[in-house]
Amino acid sequence: MSILDNAYNYYERLVLTELAEQTQEMDFDEDLLTDAACVALNQLPCRYFRHGVDMAFYLSGDEYLMMTAKVKEAVTLAIARVTKSNRR
Repeated sequence: MSILDNAYNYYERLVLTELAEQTQEMDFDEDLLTDAACVALNQLPCRYFRHGVDMAFYLSGDEYLMMTAKVKEAVTLAIARVTKSNRR
């Protein structure tokens, strides 16, 4: 087991949750969802943690709201980008 198996990017879960929310009415296959997740994550900074309680303890309410707003925007842009490139 690698030490990398115990480090997680907090934005990954936020992006996946937002992506599921924004695409629930769309006909996205797994490849498009994965592409959109990657595009969105590449627009966001990394925020690594080891245990979920670490983020809950150190993250202020204002910081969480700012992060979720950035995620919403990144996912919206990512969906537009992968949808546009998939039409070609």
